[in-house]
Amino acid sequence: MLSFFKDYKLFAIVFGIISIIIMSIFYNILKVDKPLPIYQPAMVNTELVDSTIQHKIKYHKIADFSMTNQNGKTITQADYKDKIYVADFFFTTCQTICPIMTGNMETIQQEVLNDDDVMLLSYSVTPDIDTVEQLKRYAIKKGVNDKKWNLVTGDKGEIYRLARKSYLAVKDDGMPDDYGMVHTENFMLIDKKSQIRGYYDGTKTEDITTLLNDIKKLKKEYEE
Repeated sequence: MLSFFKDYKLFAIVFGIISIIIMSIFYNILKVDKPLPIYQPAMVNTELVDSTIQHKIKYHKIADFSMTNQNGKTITQADYKDKIYVADFFFTTCQTICPIMTGNMETIQQEVLNDDDVMLLSYSVTPDIDTVEQLKRYAIKKGVNDKKWNLVTGDKGEIYRLARKSYLAVKDDGMPDDYGMVHTENFMLIDKKSQIRGYYDGTKTEDITTLLNDIKKLKKEYEE
């Protein structure tokens, strides 16, 4: 009788181990990463979205734009054609969250430096202050790679419209003057179809890690 129970115990252990292995194999086979969401205006905090499009639930894309970068070059949507990119809004004289955001954007730059599919784009929310010369000084100071990362300035109205109607990323300052913006800590992940695929807190290390992982997920969509 004791021998039977010993044999049964051995069988149970072996069976349990084999079951765990089989279940692990099936889990890995069946495990499929969910695709990243495609953000629409109706999915985003209304404070960040222009009132004219807050109801929109599909077909949202980043509008065409024309800006000037730190080298005086005109930057348009065409420069980001067939690219994944990370975008944000900042200003060079900001002493609060911008230095942290810029530092984290530089971290992303280093991680994707040799990846031709991924670029970065930072819009100034104070274009009257952030001239080409000012952006260039800032770019040099912050280690911006000109081939990878554009810091852009331009018409304030266009930047405001892009921020509120395309990237859904900044708050209106509520002042009576036109195009007043309160930029946020948001980083936006944009896919090759100019769609928003993720929002991240640009001041948090854990969000930057998530963003880098999401870039890898997004790249896989184009490999299938």
